[in-house]
Amino acid sequence: MRLFAAVLPPEDVIRELATEVATLKRLPGTEGLRWTNRPGWHFTLAFYGEVDDALVPDLSARLGRAARRTSPFPLALRGGGQFGRGQVLWVGADGDLPALRLLADRTEAAAVKSGVPMGEHRRYLAHLTVARSRYSVNVRPCVEALHAFTSRTWTVAELALVRSNLPKSGVPGEQPRYETVAHWALGGAG
Repeated sequence: MRLFAAVLPPEDVIRELATEVATLKRLPGTEGLRWTNRPGWHFTLAFYGEVDDALVPDLSARLGRAARRTSPFPLALRGGGQFGRGQVLWVGADGDLPALRLLADRTEAAAVKSGVPMGEHRRYLAHLTVARSRYSVNVRPCVEALHAFTSRTWTVAELALVRSNLPKSGVPGEQPRYETVAHWALGGAG
């Protein structure tokens, strides 16, 4: 299974982001972007890639412990930026970012201890991808517009393990399908 750990924003925050993205799509130069769909809007904490089925039970148990050891924390969508030369446009986060980074570190450690190969460790940067391009795109107007964007603050109370089902049809623009396969309450609540 192709898996990752994530924080999933609540539906009302997703609606706020959808309104902002609709505005961004009307800006000049955005026709070269492939916009991600609402089901793909999440904060990836740790990307695991293809995980052997035999490792999933231990990974799940360790993610459950990581969730219990992390207290719920406030988070909001805020601002944005780009990776590459406009090849990835993202929305950032505001709130208790140290808690979000700690949760990301714990989800990575859970994988390593479970035997999931993680490759090179990189410092976590909270971002939610809203568009991609195979080529350089001038997304400066979008990044500037995102400076004024802030969603409502919500309490992150859950860690999700998400399966990514890659497109198989070969249809241009088709996007992965995401399926939450497990979730755990933060701080052991709920």
